[in-house]
Amino acid sequence: MYTVKGKSNKDYLLTEHIPLVKRLAHHMKAKLPPSVEVDDLIQAGMIGLLDAISRYEETHGAQFETYAVLRIRGAMLDELRTSDWLPRSMRQNMRKIEEAMSTLQQRLGHPPTESEVAKLLKMSLADYQEMLGDGGGHQLVYYEDFHDPDGNDSFLDRHCVDEDSDPLRSLLDTDFRQSVIDAIDALPPREKILMGLYYEEELNLKEIGAVMGVSESRVSQLHTQAVARLRATLRELAWTGPA
Repeated sequence: MYTVKGKSNKDYLLTEHIPLVKRLAHHMKAKLPPSVEVDDLIQAGMIGLLDAISRYEETHGAQFETYAVLRIRGAMLDELRTSDWLPRSMRQNMRKIEEAMSTLQQRLGHPPTESEVAKLLKMSLADYQEMLGDGGGHQLVYYEDFHDPDGNDSFLDRHCVDEDSDPLRSLLDTDFRQSVIDAIDALPPREKILMGLYYEEELNLKEIGAVMGVSESRVSQLHTQAVARLRATLRELAWTGPA
C-alpha cells in the first residue's frame, strides 16, 4: 500500500507523537468527572492520530503536529460525546447558570459575581459553588450545539461549510475564533488568568491552585464558571451579532 519510505515515514510519525496523545489525554482528563478513564481518551486519541497520519499531506502547508492535535482532540471529544459522560441534568443546571449570567450581564453592565448569580438562582453561595464543582468538565462547545432541537440553524451550524467539513477547523477559521478571544478578554481578571494558565501554559488544576493560592477544587469551580460566562457571551453574540 505504501512505498518502503512512505511506510517508514508513517511509522516515525506514529512513534514520535504517541507522547502527544498521552499529554492531551491527561490534560483533558484533568477537567472531566472521575468516571472518565484516561486510558479511554488515549485509545480514542490514538485513533485520531492514525487518522491524521493517513490524511495528512505536506502540501496542506500546516505542520503535522498542528494538524494532528485537531484530529486527536476531535477523536477524544467524539469518545466523550458517545459515552454521554455529563448527565443531562447537569447540562440543564449549567444552562441555568449561563442564562442567569446573561441576564445579570445585561442588567448590571458588568460580569456578575458569584453572589449575584446565586441570588438570582435563589440559592446559597455554597450551593451555587457546589453546582459549579459538580459541573467540572463543562465545555465551551458541545456536539449538540451544532443542532437546534427546534429545527432552527444554530450559531455553530452557520460556521459549518458542508457535511464533509471539519467543524472544529471551520470554527477556528471563522469569526468564531475572534469571538472566543474577545469573550476571554472580557472575563473577570481572576478567571482570565486561570484560563491563560490552563490553556496557554497548560498547567493542571493543582498547579494553578498553587499559583493562585486556592484549592484544586476551587480552581475547578472557577474554571466551570469561566466556561459558563464564555458560553453565555457567545450565545448572546449568536443572535444579536457583534456590537
